Amino acid sequence: MRSSAKAFVIALAMLPGMARAAEPPCLSAGEFTALAGYALPSVIGGTVQRCAATLPADAFLQRNGSELAQRYAVNRGANWPQAKAVFLKLGGSGNAEAARAIRSLPDQTLQAMLDGLIEGMVGQNLPAERCTTVDRVIRLLSPLPPESTAELIALAAGLGAKSGKAKVGAFSLCAA
Repeated sequence: MRSSAKAFVIALAMLPGMARAAEPPCLSAGEFTALAGYALPSVIGGTVQRCAATLPADAFLQRNGSELAQRYAVNRGANWPQAKAVFLKLGGSGNAEAARAIRSLPDQTLQAMLDGLIEGMVGQNLPAERCTTVDRVIRLLSPLPPESTAELIALAAGLGAKSGKAKVGAFSLCAA
């Protein structure tokens, strides 16, 4: 237990540097879909928190965001093995000690760390002036099953992959 706590602290401390490591490996459409499917509940949770002060009370996220995040969380277990592999792939190009520490974490600890990281990144990086647009996009996607939403996000993100210039934050998408 103590070694897990130490590994968690090391991984947490090194994660920002790992995300900025040289050139991260590209992700395939399937990898990005699994990562999106796993991350959607945290992304929605972070968006709900970030936009709470700017959206009107009748906005979709204000009324349905938590419920939607819970509905999307149902598929997290199925997405976890591939999402974990993607996370480790992305984190493996930085500090070797931190990469080993992250790989040694139990899944439950790694998931909690990743979930908090995703929610925090959304909360810090989503411009408040985009909350209305994001609310609308999420409302339009909400009737879809979680796996279709994740695949649609991956498809939209990968549209530029044919030119070799598809990037989503620190991730680059492999040319299809």
